[in-house]
This record gives sequence, C-alpha cells and structure tokens, in this order.
Amino acid sequence: MYDVKTIYEANTIKEAIELKKEHPQAVFIGGGSDVLIKIREGKLAGAELISIYLCDKLRGVSLMENGDLRIGALTSFSHITANDLVKKYCPTLGEAVDTAGGPQLRNIATIGGNVCNGVPSADSSATLFAYDAVIELEGENGKRYVDITDFYLGFGKVYLRPSEIMTAVIIKKQSYENYYGHYFKYAMRNAMDIATSSCSISVKFKEDNVIESIRAAYGVAGPTPVRVFEAENAFKGKVLTEETMKEFAKEALKELSPRDSWRASKALRTQILYEIAIRCLKDIDKQHKGGVNA
Repeated sequence: MYDVKTIYEANTIKEAIELKKEHPQAVFIGGGSDVLIKIREGKLAGAELISIYLCDKLRGVSLMENGDLRIGALTSFSHITANDLVKKYCPTLGEAVDTAGGPQLRNIATIGGNVCNGVPSADSSATLFAYDAVIELEGENGKRYVDITDFYLGFGKVYLRPSEIMTAVIIKKQSYENYYGHYFKYAMRNAMDIATSSCSISVKFKEDNVIESIRAAYGVAGPTPVRVFEAENAFKGKVLTEETMKEFAKEALKELSPRDSWRASKALRTQILYEIAIRCLKDIDKQHKGGVNA
C-alpha cells in the first residue's frame, strides 16, 4: 500500500512546470522505481506527485546536428542499452545501465530519475561523469544546462531549481568521439544488487598508446560520484602500460573518500576501487589495441 495524497498528471513539459509552480511540495514521478520505494519506506509518505509519464517528448535518443547525443530524461534503461546510437557512440553507458537490477526494473527505470535521485551508487552516474555529460533542465524561465559534476550537490541532492524539471542528458561529440571506455561495478551479488563500488573510465589516445585525455569517475567513493581530476591531469601524455595502470589507480585513491557501511568497510572499498580502476584500464587497452571504439 502506498500513502499518496494526490497525483497530478502532466501531458507536456509545460504542464509539468505549471503543476510544479502550483504545488511546490509535489514530487515528479516518471517510472517510479525510486519514488515509489521512498513512499513505501515512509520517506515520502503522504506526498503529492506529479506524473510526467505521459510526456512523450521526454523519451528517446537522438543525434543533434552538431553531433551531440541527446537522451530524453524519460528514456528507460532498457531502451538506452538497445539503442543503436548509444551502441555506436556511447556503448559504455548502455553497458552501465544494463547492470541495474533485473529486466523489470530496467524496463521502467529512467535515466532522469536515476540522475535526479542523487545517490552515488546509481548505475548511470559514474559513466555519465566519465562522459562529461551535461544535464538539460527546463523551468518557468526557460532552459539551462549544467555540467553533471556541478549537478550533484551532496548525497541525494541535485541542482534543481523550484519549478524545474530535468529534460535530457547530453553527451557532447567531443566527449565521446575517439574515446574508449569501460564501466566496472562491484557488488556482493552477481545480479540485481546495488553497487558496493563502481568505476567508469574513458580514454582517448595519441599514437603509440600515449594517453591524450583520460576521464575517470567513481561511484560509492564519496557522497556524490567523484571525478579524479588531479590524477587525470597527471597521466596525460603517459603511455598506458600495466605499470601506469597501477600508478593511476593508486593516484586516484587520493581523491576518493569511501566510507564504512554495512555493505563494506572503508578498507575493503579502498581496495576494490584500486582493483576495478585497473580492470577498466585493462579492458580499454584491449579495446584500443583491437581497434574497437567505445
């Protein structure tokens, strides 16, 4: 049984924004895989909801004229994984969201809900950080765009203004073109489990396996997903070898702050974060040498 006070239904983005202005305490609900759990747990008991499920303009993946990839906020994980544009240009994202829950959850869970939930264990978040994604928002004053690294403010907190709704994720052409990537999720079970820790890395190479650009992001390594900017800058221009993989993984730990919890101790998480970064880099090295763009 779900304790819901009222459900309002929007058919368009404009209607959703107007309803939010009229009912500022109301919570947007798309697929409901996060919101309904919070209601059942009592965290949002008696909430007013604004359903955006019928806003079809929030669904789908498209390639913009400038080559940027745009993913509507209501696009389900299943559709992202199966989408030909994602497979061609940003396959690491499709692989990442395909690790979430089971098929029932992936059929209903949306990229927008996963991002706006604001938790560091979200299966899309580390990879979106590694792709340097941009979040598209729309409110009563029009659209605005926020880098995903600025969108996460703290655990469960994101940079949404009072009447705003997240409308899309944008991955710029310059952020995916000629990059190789890999996502690794460590969980206590092989399937249908929340990440104990996760890592997603994207690398662009010069000749002779020299790193031109590297972006690495970690989940459950702090109150938000974490980009390791200092480690990234330090390894530009280095040759990717087994030794430099270990060096990078070790250097990145300096920017991470894993915590103790019932899922895993800080010490275990630290070791996991070190190991999964190396595994990501090994997979990327294999892709690059095999000529498979990712």
